[in-house]
Formats: sequence, C-alpha cells, structure tokens
Amino acid sequence: MIPLRRGVQILTTALRYRLDTIPQALQIDHWTRYLFPTSLLPTPQISEAKRCRLAIERLGPVFIKFGQLLSTRRDLLPEEYADELARLQDRVPPFPSAMAISTIETEIGRPLTDSFATFSEQPLASASLAQVHEATLTSGEEVVVKVIRPGIAGVIKKDLALILALAKLLERFFSDARRLHLIRVVEDYEKTILAELDLLRESANTVRLQRNFETSPLLYVPKVYDDLSSVNVLVMERVKGVPISDLETLRRRGTDLKKLAERGVETFFVQVFNDNFFHADMHPGNIFVDVSDPANPSYIAIDCAIIGQLTKEDQAYLARNIVAFFNEDYAEIAKLHTESGWISAKTDAREFESTIRQLCQPFFQRPLAEISFGSFLIALFSAARRFDMEVQPQLVLLQKTLLNIEGLGRQLYPDLNLWATAKPFMEKWMREHYGPGAILKTVVDQGPGLIELLPRIPELLITGSRQLPELGRLAVEQKQAMENLTSALLSERRRRRRARVAGAVLVVAGLGLLWESFMEVIAIGGDNMTATAGIAATLVGSVLVGRG
Repeated sequence: MIPLRRGVQILTTALRYRLDTIPQALQIDHWTRYLFPTSLLPTPQISEAKRCRLAIERLGPVFIKFGQLLSTRRDLLPEEYADELARLQDRVPPFPSAMAISTIETEIGRPLTDSFATFSEQPLASASLAQVHEATLTSGEEVVVKVIRPGIAGVIKKDLALILALAKLLERFFSDARRLHLIRVVEDYEKTILAELDLLRESANTVRLQRNFETSPLLYVPKVYDDLSSVNVLVMERVKGVPISDLETLRRRGTDLKKLAERGVETFFVQVFNDNFFHADMHPGNIFVDVSDPANPSYIAIDCAIIGQLTKEDQAYLARNIVAFFNEDYAEIAKLHTESGWISAKTDAREFESTIRQLCQPFFQRPLAEISFGSFLIALFSAARRFDMEVQPQLVLLQKTLLNIEGLGRQLYPDLNLWATAKPFMEKWMREHYGPGAILKTVVDQGPGLIELLPRIPELLITGSRQLPELGRLAVEQKQAMENLTSALLSERRRRRRARVAGAVLVVAGLGLLWESFMEVIAIGGDNMTATAGIAATLVGSVLVGRG
C-alpha cells in the first residue's frame, strides 16, 4: 500500500510541474504524450530546468541525492539544468530552527546555552537529510552543528519501498534487470542512505579518515567533538575554505587548478587502494579547497556519512584491470573478466577482447575534456548484453564516486589527462602488492606456518590423491541431483500453469452460468440448478487459480 500511495504522489508531482515537457525540451523521444493527455494541462511559466529541480526537492531525499549526482555531470546535461540541480547540494529549503534547537537540547540533555556561547538560528547550509548551523562553544572554538531533519527516516523508507517494489517487478520481467542485480543494488543503497541518518557512524568515519590523512598534504578532515555528538546531532570544527564549485574565487586567488585536479585524482586512488576507506559522497557541496597557499592547494572534506570499502579480491581485480587498461592489454582484461566470473566461461575470449578494444581505444591518450565516463559506461553495459556480463553491486558505490570525481575534474581543469595522472600511482601500487618484494614479504610473514607444514606435505599429497576420485564421484552425483531437481521444478511449474488455465476457464464458465441464471429469473423465473452449477464452477475455478 505504501509504494502505491507514494507512486501516486510521484505521478502527481510530475504532472504538477509538467515534467512531461522536459524530454521534448531536451530533444529526447517524447513518449509521455502516448500515456497521458498532458497537453491539456496548463504549463507553468518557469523554465523546465527549474521545474525539474523543484519537483526533485518536493519528492524528498532519495530523489535529491540523485539530482546531486546529476549536477556534477555537465557533459551529459545542458548548463541550465546543471546549474539548477547544483542548488540541491546545500540549498534545499531548511526546516524551522526551533526544531533544530529542540533536537540538540534533547540529544545533549541540557539547555543550548550550557554548551554554546553563540548559535546562529539561520542555517549555514541545508541539505536533503540534515542542515548545518554555525556556533561557538563556551570554550571559544568555532564549530558547526549538523542536525538530522525530523521525521526524514519515514520518508526515506517509503521511497525505498517503492524503488524496491519497482526493482522486483523489473527483475521479474526483464533479463537486463536481473543482469544488473537491481534488487541487490537497491538493498545496498538502502543500507547506505539509512547509514547517513546515524551521525555517530559519520563521526567514527570522520575520525578514521582524519587519521588516514593526518600527515598528508592532500586532504584535511575537521575535528569532531564526540562529547556533543549523538545519533541526530554532530558537532565539528568550523573550517573555512572555498567551495570547490566556486571557480571564480579559486581563479581570483591564483589557485593552481591543474595541481588541484591532479591531487584530487591522487586523493581518490589513495583512499581506494592504500587505505581501502574512501569518501563516497564527493559532490561539490561536501568538498572545499584550502587556498592559504594557492600554489599548493589542498582539499577539505566534510560529510563522511557514506564510506566505501572493497574486499582484497575486488581491490586486486580493479587494480589489475586498471593497469591493463593503461597498457591497452585487452587480452588481459578479457581474461580477468572470465576469471572473476563477471562473464561466462563459455564466452569467446577473442570476441570479447575485440569488443573491449573497440570501446576503450578511443579513450586513451586524450584529455579529460574529451572523455565521458558516463558515455563509456553506457556503451560498456550495452556491449555487455551480448556476453551476459553482470554488474557487481558491491562496486556501484565506487562507480558513483568515480562519476563524482569526473564531474569535479571537468570543472577544475578540463585538460587534465586522467590516465597520465593515475597510471604511475597504480603501477607503483601493483609493484608494492604483487611484485617480488611483496611476494618475499608474504613468504617471510608466513614462514613459521610454512615450516610447520613442510613435514606434512607428503601425507597431504597422498591423502589428496586418494580423495580426488571420491570428489569426482560426488560432483557427478550432485550434478545429477541438480538436473533432477530442475526437471521436477519445471514439471511443477507446468502443472501449476495448467491448473491456472483450467481454473480461469471454470471461473469464466461459472460467471456465464450465473449470468444466464440471473437473466432467466428476471425473464421467466427459473430454477436454481443453473445458478448452483455456476457457483460451483466459479468456486472450483477460484481454488485452482489460487493454488496454481
């Protein structure tokens, strides 16, 4: 019931803001005209871009998060739309300050004035899930206070219920949806966005990220005041930097934008591969620049609610793929995809290698301004259908972060060559983790265990050779059992389908008999035999349909 109600609200919002005119304005196939007679509705006098932003704001945080991601993709959107959606970063309509103060006092368990010498009732920024106020502690430190929007959890859960229902529907009827693992993607996103509502988690993430870059000139993370923070309130050091989207100010202060863009790429790769702990919500509203030394600018990161981590296997797989991309080793890429199980082992390796070559070749040795990862991903997913390649849900967060990084890079320094910037880092990482030195270190670390195992090697070899035939026999039996189970399931499915068809025929026949009986009673006054037969047929048919 909740998804249906929310679905009606979304449709109503789309009609209210006449979102059906946007495809036509963007010169996209205007298919909506076949569904609704929307041309009969009045068109608002404000622009399509602004109506799009207002509709997203009205629909709430799940949609706002999507709008924030789109706002960084100026290569995919007209400038007017990108500018409007950029307002979603930190200019979402605020909730009343009295509610924020009440939440703070409830969370810290004492009056506001006991902890804060000053507190600005005018929000410094207002985002989809929370808003931020400037304040000063009684000890004199300047801070910002982040407060979760009251009642926002219920709204999010309703939206997620709708999206999950849609994902289940799509996976049921479309093979592409199953290949993309839509249900699991939505479930992972649910965990991610609900985690944003726990500011204690964000506090812990902030502290860890701060420690990771404690001695690095790349990134600064503000201090957290744990004694004043809780699930719904987070108090942090007030940092003063230039918003990364404010290019005019960055240029006026003589900021080295090329170096800043290169450091952004390096910061991302350090987080993903060295620390395995990356800020996964790097939209412009969360990133500032320290320009106290314009020749050596550094980043300031806030809002560490969404953090991504990878398994060692995913790290290694990604690193080897990236290095193979840089080296244009398409055979290695095809091999890695097969070994990881992303594509079927039956796939023609040469054909897949040729497809990857056609997709990747145009992207190499070109400046970032001429490369669109969004377009590349679309082309890759389109080609993947031919090979039944599956999108791995655990990497969706990383893909989202990559899109954000690309958007930021385009704004800062469009001529940045991403490949030239990242390749040395990745080659160094591979040497450190999979080179001779790394292998020697592993052997030394595992030395005591290997020495203990050496006397048992002959026994293990003999035992293993004896067990191999038994394992083969068990594998054959398991395969036969799976085939029998599959056959039984198909038979049961056919039986249920026949039962449903028979039931439907009986229901129709029963309703026909009831109608005939009803007409006879009206016309000449008939007996109850036809009616009884009609009721019986309808009941039996209903049971068959239900059981089928």
